[in-house]
Amino acid sequence: MNEKILFVDDDPNILEGYQRKLGGALSVDTALGAAQGLKAIRDNGPYAVVISDMQMPVMNGIEFLAHVEAESPDTVRMMLTGNADVNTAMEAVNEGHIFRFLTKPCPGDVFGKALVAGISQYRLVTNEKSLLEDTLNGVVELLVEMLSWANPETFGWALHLRGNARFLANIMKVDPWEIELAALLCRIGDVMVPRNTAGSPEGATNGEASRVGSAELASQMLQHIPRLKPVAQIILYSEKNFDGSGFPADNVAGSDLPIGSRILKVLLDLAALESQAIMRHVALAQMQGQAGRYDPQVLKAAAALRIPAYQTLFVSVPGQENANGPTLQEGDVLVEGVRALDGSLLIRAREVVSTSILARLRAFDSLAKIVQPIEVRRVQ
Repeated sequence: MNEKILFVDDDPNILEGYQRKLGGALSVDTALGAAQGLKAIRDNGPYAVVISDMQMPVMNGIEFLAHVEAESPDTVRMMLTGNADVNTAMEAVNEGHIFRFLTKPCPGDVFGKALVAGISQYRLVTNEKSLLEDTLNGVVELLVEMLSWANPETFGWALHLRGNARFLANIMKVDPWEIELAALLCRIGDVMVPRNTAGSPEGATNGEASRVGSAELASQMLQHIPRLKPVAQIILYSEKNFDGSGFPADNVAGSDLPIGSRILKVLLDLAALESQAIMRHVALAQMQGQAGRYDPQVLKAAAALRIPAYQTLFVSVPGQENANGPTLQEGDVLVEGVRALDGSLLIRAREVVSTSILARLRAFDSLAKIVQPIEVRRVQ
């Protein structure tokens, strides 16, 4: 067993006994009191199991285990105490959400079984969480690849939008993960309609009606995927005005709108104006004059957005043994198509490089050869 166990008690002799009896079989740490216990969790965690005494000065075991849950929710928590009072046990279960409540003196076989059960529970929780994370990442990658193949121009635009969304999220001091995904997937609905009828990324074709339809369809696609429901909500409300007008027609307005939606609204409208060759400072001034349309704080933050500059590079496929200089990376735009040495076209011009394109080119280059260097445009 590689998982770590933490024992917390205010009696150093008891802690020494734990270390002596279990240290040879398990990875055991000890902490003298609750304060040291929390420090150990922050500095040396994560721990699979934390076993705490009940009666400790400053902070008792129930309070300590409640803090453990907040600091490390996956850690399995156990209480070991000489107080077998039923009310204490109930409070420990309700407040500390403990896995086992053990009384002193605890027989060795009972204690050992409790530790094994605690470690097994930790493995179950973390393995399930890892599986969900891997599944979610796989779904997101699949959706992004669908967008990159169905509409390369929109995919390239979405990568740029994601960068701007991350920038504004950091300025607004909010977690960027869901907002970045919403920016990347807000036009995923375009893969469900014929390409000649899908609106342009900036909404220049068919105007805002096209964007509303795309947002609604994207939201419907994502809302059934676990953990992507908040992303679906961000996209759904990305066409909603700050004063509550617009789509969808409900009573959600102002600060009740998801912060990600308010950020995306500003970025989408700014992109639409810039697509009409309107300078950014002029576009922002126009947006400032539209009272009730945008969150004023988000609009203020948007003034700090960096205008992208592009450079032309000649790159090679990553992984070549003798490759020198820059290599191809996600987000690069191919100036010309990528061809094999026999002249066959592998990837067409103007394609935005995605993860799957990188993988395909690496695999092909290991079997045959690609004409290199490859000319690309890259955001500086």
